[in-house]
This record gives sequence, structure tokens and C-alpha cells, in this order.
Amino acid sequence: MTEPAAESASKKTMLKGMNHYELKSWFREQGEAAFRGDQVFNWMYNHRVLEFDQMVNLPKSLRHTLEETAQMQTLTEHHSIISPESATKKFLFKTNEGNIIESVIIPEEKRVTLCVSTQVGCPLDCKFCATGLMGYKKNLTAGEIFDQYLLAQKGYDREISNIVYMGMGEPLLNYKNTIKSLEIFGSELTTGISLRKITVSTSGIPAKIRELADTGMKVKLAFSLHSCFEGMRSKIMPINDKYSLHENLDALDYYAEKTNTRITYEYVMLKGINDRKEDLHALIKLSKKIPSKVNLIPFNSLAHMSPEGLSAELEPTSDKDIQIFAEKLRDNYITVMLRNTQGKDIAAACGQLAVKF
Repeated sequence: MTEPAAESASKKTMLKGMNHYELKSWFREQGEAAFRGDQVFNWMYNHRVLEFDQMVNLPKSLRHTLEETAQMQTLTEHHSIISPESATKKFLFKTNEGNIIESVIIPEEKRVTLCVSTQVGCPLDCKFCATGLMGYKKNLTAGEIFDQYLLAQKGYDREISNIVYMGMGEPLLNYKNTIKSLEIFGSELTTGISLRKITVSTSGIPAKIRELADTGMKVKLAFSLHSCFEGMRSKIMPINDKYSLHENLDALDYYAEKTNTRITYEYVMLKGINDRKEDLHALIKLSKKIPSKVNLIPFNSLAHMSPEGLSAELEPTSDKDIQIFAEKLRDNYITVMLRNTQGKDIAAACGQLAVKF
């Protein structure tokens, strides 16, 4: 009887997601020279091939053996859609187990940014985020994180220049695979994206922020702030009950000093919640304590997820009031960026990524 293809594939060793050291070790365990790991690493992550047969500097016999014993594709493209308004492109990728995740390409004149996911769903339940409304299913592997970049690049006609870990999920709750994927991007053998072009966004896991600082990788760090007041932050971000803003600010100060980088405060503008005078004054005060800049983000509709409770009550701050808020920050010598909403017509804008299980 012929073995089902899915069952056969599940018995193969997944090479995608292994770092340089792991690949060399694996090849040694197979009785091959360690340098084969160097070659396969280069083919998978630098040349971004999808088939072992494309690895032309490997002996044909080894390529055949790898076809029989190993695999390296963690995702397949399920669907994609392009915004007619902004040319933002949203990809839906399917994992080998059948889970669906989303990634988004955001084109600008001087750069192309890819927003990648680190989890299927998210366990944090932030009230302004669609991903939180869909719940949580699993952590993505380092290979699944990398393959979002590989497949998105193959499906796009401009070179991706920047990556932001701001898609589905909390990267620092999937710390091991987030770090391993950063190690892959940061390797000398991987030339497509440098670490200085990568930003990791977190809602705030203080111990992991410090660990990330200690890796020495110096990626940019974005912190989902959204309120400078503990009580309000807990209301819209329940994780604040576990990891307080005070604890996170200590960790962010450590990160900024250790890496000699500026923290980006992500701030979704919510009418009557974090756009008041007291919010402005608190944000000015906080921004002067740690080397930082502020990214003001319009609140995008969650209607596609049929929200309930507070999520259904949230309203966006008007464009005019966002501009006034930004100017008052700038008057206090704070660097402010206004994020242009791109992709909301295809539910691909900030806070809108979600699929229903």
C-alpha cells in the first residue's frame, strides 16, 4: 500500500528554520560533511530556493537523499489581494497543518516593508486589534516566519527592503523562534535583509525585552504603548495587568542604553481614551525619559470581526485632532511619525489582521 503523501511528508526532517549551527550538526549526523550545512543554509535563506534539485553545488545523490528524507517549505500561498487604493498587498499563507496566517507588503516610494506574523492568532486580547479577537492557536516556527518573507518576495515585483514583526501575534511570547528567525536574517550568508532594517514590535514582556537586548542583535524595538496610564492601558490591553507599564519602561530604558537605539512608541489614537490633554502631557513627559520617537496610528475598523464589548465601542480620533496632537508633541521636541493608513479597504491595515478559525 502506498503511504499517503501528507503522512510521508510529516516523517521528513524540516530543515527550514534551522540556524547555521543546527544545519551543520544535522548533516554531520547524516554522515555528511558539515560544510553541506553551509551550502544548504545559503540556498534556503540567501538564494531562497524551494526545491532541493535547485541546489546545484550539491551532488545529485545527496539532492535525491534530501528529497526523500527532508523538507524545507513550511508555507504555501493560500490567497492574496491588492488594495486598489494604496497598492498594499495582503497574503494569506497556509501552514503545513492547515492554519492560515496573514502577511502584508506596504509599498512606499523609497522602501517596501513586509509585516510578518509570529503566531496563529494572538492570546493578548488588545481591544483595538482584530488579531486579539480571533484568539490564539499556536506559535509559528522560525521557518514559518522566514517563509513569509520568501513567498512574499517571490509574489512581488519590487525588492522588500524592511521587515516589521507586527503581524499576527506577540513576538516575545514566541521568543525562541523569533530570535532564531532574526539569527537567520542576521547571518553573513543571508544578504537579503539586514538586522538594521528589521523592527520587532511588542506589547511588553519585560524579561524578554532585556533578553533581546542582551543578544547584541540591535534590531529596532517598537513598544505598543497606547496609554501612559496604568488603569487605562489595562482596560484596552489586559496584558498590562501582568506586566505593568512601569516594569516595561524599566526594560525599555535598558534596551535603549544597551543597544544604543531609540524606542518607537506605537500609539493608536482612540477618541476619548488616549487623545485627551492629560494623555498628551503624560506622553510628552514619558518621551523625554527614554531615547524614543512616537508613531501615531489611526484606529482602523474592526467591523470585519463583528466585535463586542469595548472593542465595538472604540472610535477613531479625527484626522484633524491627530494632527493637532502631533504638532503639540513636536512643539516639545519629540520626533513624531504619522502612520498613513494603507490597506484598510482589504482589512490589511494596522490592527486589522485576522482570520476566523
